Amino acid sequence: MGTAVELEGVGVRRGDRWILQDAELSVEESDRWVVVGPNGAGKTTLLSIVSARTFPTVGMVRILDEELGGVDLAELKPRIGWASSALSADIPGDETVRDVVMTGSYAVTGRWREAYDSADAARAEGLLAQWGLQALAGSRFGTLSEGERKRTLIARALMPDPELLLLDEPGAGLDLGGREDLVRRLGALAGDPCAPAIMMVTHHVEEIPPNFTHALVLGRGRIVSSGAIEVALTSAHLTEAFGLPIAVRRVGERWFAHLDA
Repeated sequence: MGTAVELEGVGVRRGDRWILQDAELSVEESDRWVVVGPNGAGKTTLLSIVSARTFPTVGMVRILDEELGGVDLAELKPRIGWASSALSADIPGDETVRDVVMTGSYAVTGRWREAYDSADAARAEGLLAQWGLQALAGSRFGTLSEGERKRTLIARALMPDPELLLLDEPGAGLDLGGREDLVRRLGALAGDPCAPAIMMVTHHVEEIPPNFTHALVLGRGRIVSSGAIEVALTSAHLTEAFGLPIAVRRVGERWFAHLDA
């Protein structure tokens, strides 16, 4: 197995403030990572670096065997699937769900003059089925519920058959039913040996799907712990990251946390 992501001494500074410091990370192709931490911990900044959308102030970043600063981003980015609510604002509200997914092949928002062949159409239909979107294929993106949007964006991120999949808070804003449906689908994806390496940001351990193998806990812009999920995701590490006494437990393949008062 090769290495999908490698960070050495990575830091990001904005003005006089360090948003992320001394980040060291190695993600293998078969890994499924969850990135956990409080607001302002540096989670989204880390994912933005790994998606090649942000360059670090210091340190080395290697993504899919290509080092940032020495690679053509136009060639690298199509190898990375990225799903984030930030992308929703760029997608025309009248675009159909089918076309939102299809245009992921070219990493464009809004279908225009791109040429798609039968293989593209077949892959899009397969992803629509996989993410429970077949009945919504002709619906307008602007009419979707939050859960439907999240699933559409994930299907879109998978359209180019990426080698690395990045999910930025896919469970944010979902009700209980929507969250559990998404967790189930993401768990099935994570359990597929043919799926790409995955990194998922979340605030809540309850959103961690089954079959995730590793965890990275961030607090105040620094890595508190990283490694195998059962070693990195502990009460002590979450307590340090959140600055509150947090108790975490695992029940079957799911994780739960609460204030340890």
